[in-house]
Amino acid sequence: MVDRTGLTIASVSKFSYFPADIDGTGSIASAIFCASEKQGENLELGDLELVTSEFLGGKIFTTSCGPKGILSLISDPDINIGLIRLILRRSGEGLKELLDDFLSYIPDDDKNGGSRRDPPSASAGALVDF
Repeated sequence: MVDRTGLTIASVSKFSYFPADIDGTGSIASAIFCASEKQGENLELGDLELVTSEFLGGKIFTTSCGPKGILSLISDPDINIGLIRLILRRSGEGLKELLDDFLSYIPDDDKNGGSRRDPPSASAGALVDF
């Protein structure tokens, strides 16, 4: 998951032994998604749902998590695309809510007599609920 500037927010991989530039990959995914969104806006095609890049060795799926985040999934080439679309749609909706809570957090100013609030908390299971 990256923000719309390409900054990595979180990453998970089942291929920990496989060397990958997570930050670079996330940055490129963000740039491609944002460029595709702009292209759709210019052609008045509506909201972008999913960007799919298919390669001989695998596929990359990228979707929006609201105005603050982009979720990207890299898969094997023989993955069930319909299942991936469903997972990304469900995950994107839940992650949008979490990003809205966490990335909009503004602590009270201690200098002005305010008390510092803790940011909202969420369980790890709330990230992806299938």
